[in-house]
This record gives sequence, C-alpha cells and structure tokens, in this order.
Amino acid sequence: MSDLIYLEQRQSYNIDACLPQISAVNEGKIQMHALTHGNYPGIQLPEPILSGVSSMGFMDAIGNQDWGMTEHRNEGIEICLQESGENTLVVDGKMYPTPAQTLTITRPWQLHRVGDPYLGPGRLHWIILDVGVRRPNQDWDWPDWCILTPEDLAELTQLLRGNEHPVWKADGELIRIFQKLARYTTSDDPEASASRIMVTINQLLIALLELLRSQRIVTNARLSSVARTVELFLSELQRNPEMTSITWTLESMASHCGMGRSAFSKYCYQLQNVSPIDYLNRCRLSHAAKRLKAEPDDSVTTIAFDLGFSSSQYFSRTFKQQFGMTPSAWRNQS
Repeated sequence: MSDLIYLEQRQSYNIDACLPQISAVNEGKIQMHALTHGNYPGIQLPEPILSGVSSMGFMDAIGNQDWGMTEHRNEGIEICLQESGENTLVVDGKMYPTPAQTLTITRPWQLHRVGDPYLGPGRLHWIILDVGVRRPNQDWDWPDWCILTPEDLAELTQLLRGNEHPVWKADGELIRIFQKLARYTTSDDPEASASRIMVTINQLLIALLELLRSQRIVTNARLSSVARTVELFLSELQRNPEMTSITWTLESMASHCGMGRSAFSKYCYQLQNVSPIDYLNRCRLSHAAKRLKAEPDDSVTTIAFDLGFSSSQYFSRTFKQQFGMTPSAWRNQS
C-alpha cells in the first residue's frame, strides 16, 4: 500500500486515536491496559515485537459511563469481546446490542463506535490486526508469524471479507483466549511473553474460524470487489461534509480508490449514473443546503469555500441550477 493512500485514509477516514478512552483513564472512570504500536494508547512495543498487532488490551468500566467513543475506523481488523456488562455497537449507522459474551468484528472500512451514546458497565477486550488493507478489494496480508495452514487462512480471510455482519455469540473457548491475552497485557514484561502472545493470537484465529464455520455463512463476492470500494467512497462523500472540502480531482479520487481514471469513472456511472465530478458537486450542494439553514451566521461565501467550491459565484450558479433559487433565497425561505 502506498504512503499516499495511507495518508489519505488517515485524513479522511477518522482513524481511531482513542482520545475519549485516554480522558476516561486520566479521570479515573475506567481502567485500561493495552500493548500497542503507532498512535494507539498503551505500552508501546518495539516494531519487530508482535508486528501487525496495532493494539490489544482490555478496559474495565464500573457503572454507566458519561462518555462514549467517537465514530472511527481502525488500521486493521478489530475483534472485540464484551466479556461482562452490556454495550451497544454502532456500525455504519446501524445499532447492535452487545450483551455479555458477545464477539464483534469490524473491518478497516467500517465506521463504528461503542456506546449509545455512552458506554455501559463491563469488561471489553479488543485486538486490532493490521492485515495490510484499507479498502475492501485489497488482498489481505497476515503477519508472518500467523501459523494457520494456507487453506485455513484463505478460508478465514474469505469469511471475513465476504460478510460484514459485526456481532456474534462468543463461545467458551474464545472467552478463555481473550482472558489469557488480558493476563499477558498486564504482565510486568510483555516483551518476554511475545512468543506466547503470538501463539495465543493464533489460537484466537483458529477459534474464530471454527465459530464462523459453524454459522454456515454464505459469502458475497461483491463485498470484496472494486465496485464496493467505489461505493464506500461515494457514500462517504454523501455522508461526511469534511470529505467534500478536500480539493478532489478525477485523478485524486481514482487514486484514493486505488484505480485509474477510466475504471473509476465507469464504476461511478454504474452506481450513480453521473460522472465523478458531477456526483462530488451534488454532494457539496446537498451539504451546503443543510448548512445554509442550520448555520445562519455563516456567510454564503464561507460555506462555499468550506465545502470545496473554488468561488462563491460558481457555487451560487450551480446551487440555483440544482435547487431553483439562489443560496440566499434558500436560506430565507421558511
């Protein structure tokens, strides 16, 4: 994966920095233990140690909390266990109750948060494994210490790529494995336990494979297709005003999705029946229409520039074409 795509993803896709958790720990609201690489909080490990593990750990919340996690995406596949208590997981806007002994799985492109909007009591375990993907159509690259057979690893990958259901009932073996990982997380010398941790994570992957096999999942090839990558990008433009504020060109949009201009344009036409630039402008205008009503103190020019328009004149002209009136008239109507 190129650094350019990685940086774009970090800018545009709200990679989790765990700031609410850090504040809750500092204020004594929860206890949290984690081993990490990169920007995640916890005991930082040297890069050769447990490569591919972005973060693993657990947190204990006593009683209902007055904070919740912000929507985010992770730099890897996140596997969590709600061991005790109860929470709510929100994935791509859909809510899932997660009572005790619930396993959750989110992929790097799935926008999610825990809390509705605040966290409930209980112990929550997690592990985030970076398998080298940020988009659905990319090939997964598991850490080299993963010892599953090629056949088992390919099956696990397909089960995780070909379905996006996030919530499962955890069995006793998975619970015991997460409890074991938690003990390593709190050890005085986690680096000395690196080999045992890698073995235990392999046990976790095998147990996860067996759980998913037992569900008789019918995978959907479209979920790991190029079309799915373009669909997610277009949906993000429609959902997130900050995405439209970027100075996008056809080339940069195509590069963001890891493809050439012609292929990207083809998929955009298939999905939305308009060109990529026309779709981008439609999303900008939709966001602008909402802001004109919701933020009466912001000038039309400010809103236009905030949403990526190159001039207020061009914005006013295209707005009138779309809505049949000027931005000022739209704002002033009841």
